[in-house]
Amino acid sequence: MSGLSLLILVTAGLGWIHVTLNGSIKTFDSDGLSSNRPRATGRGENVLVIGSDGRVNGNNALGGGSKHDVGRSDTALLLHIYADHRHALAVSIPRDALVTIPPCQLPDGSWTQARANAMFNAAYSVGETARGNPACTQNTVEQLTGLRVDHTIVIDFKGFAQMTEAVGGVPACVPQDIYQKDLSPGRATRGRLLLHKGEQTLSGKQALDYVRMRHGIGDGSDIGRIKRQQAFVAGLIKKVKSAGLTPANLLPLAEAATKSLTVDSGLGTADKLISFVMSLRDIDLHNTKFVTVPWRYDRARVALVHPDADKLWAALQADRPIDDRNTGMAGPESRATSHPPSAEPVVSGNGITVVVYNATHTSGLASTAARTLTRHGFAVAGTGNTTRRGQTVTLIQYAPPLRTQAKQVARLFPGAQLQALTGGGITVILGQTYAASASPASPPHTPVTSNTRSADDSPCSDLSYGTQ
Repeated sequence: MSGLSLLILVTAGLGWIHVTLNGSIKTFDSDGLSSNRPRATGRGENVLVIGSDGRVNGNNALGGGSKHDVGRSDTALLLHIYADHRHALAVSIPRDALVTIPPCQLPDGSWTQARANAMFNAAYSVGETARGNPACTQNTVEQLTGLRVDHTIVIDFKGFAQMTEAVGGVPACVPQDIYQKDLSPGRATRGRLLLHKGEQTLSGKQALDYVRMRHGIGDGSDIGRIKRQQAFVAGLIKKVKSAGLTPANLLPLAEAATKSLTVDSGLGTADKLISFVMSLRDIDLHNTKFVTVPWRYDRARVALVHPDADKLWAALQADRPIDDRNTGMAGPESRATSHPPSAEPVVSGNGITVVVYNATHTSGLASTAARTLTRHGFAVAGTGNTTRRGQTVTLIQYAPPLRTQAKQVARLFPGAQLQALTGGGITVILGQTYAASASPASPPHTPVTSNTRSADDSPCSDLSYGTQ
């Protein structure tokens, strides 16, 4: 359901449906968010969109299973809205991607231990409740990317199906005839025909089956399914825009969307939704882009590719367009609104000793940071590289009595996170966000991924990574 936040918020952005929206929108508890979140940079906004496969509230009628099944995230993307409010980039994160799930809050108020090498969609299942755990998925995305998530939106099966019905269906491209067995591989026979091969208009359960199906199209992977989801949601956005943003057209869509939404408290009222959507009105279809985080297969799972993934997160952290050859986002307007690294602040490091380590795949960063620290009067006791590379966020580790001095160090590393440790001095562990800001002479448009889709592309273009 990539890019879905843009569509949902557009449908909600009218004052005359305040009462309807306020009565329909559900929020999740912010107590489950991490206490050690990335800092807000003020460079654009990040919206996490989660497609839930929870079976509560009648969703089992569409997705099968029991209403008591554990809620999981079927789809997730991070939508970056650039500071110029004329461009947006939606990054899909595969549900099978292997990541570290940080500590998350359980229903009884206790917190889990961090889990390494876990599937990304397992974060939403922490606590094993039917409604799922949006806060845990948000914590996981923030740790993975080093980006602060400004808003989180969850939509369920019913909401998605009803939205497609409200617009009269969405154009889609089906590469082959699809049978029941394609949707449910455990069947003994192929069952009845669900979808004919070819370009057609889908709505309701057919539309949901199309975006959820894994085994009947392409290589049977979540990666191939992401491509269809991106194309379908682009078509949904296009359909809404072509019909016109009028009360008559938008009311059914708004009601369908908001009845199935769960959002953070920052979007929990009609006023907040309207304020946010008004900031998106100048983003057109061609400047709405879809990509998948750089990946590779790791047996039956998906591994993220470094340093490419790190470069992607660093580009978004700096509010920079990615590869102009793929996105078309590198025009004069985009260049004028990108945010180059600002001049170094005036910081006094007199009497403060620091050790610097490079935790990225970019060589020479520790020496670069050491020179910066020395210019400001800090004493650098040593530099080196960490054993494990690919870190996104810069960490400033310190013993509790040295917190004031550590905050002085952090002023030279925008976006760095402070981390108190027992004993020791002050250690700077450099992440990819520093690698981006430390290279102002590098090209402003970082090529980090391929297979980029624009929201105005044909629904049949580039639909599978697999054999079809």
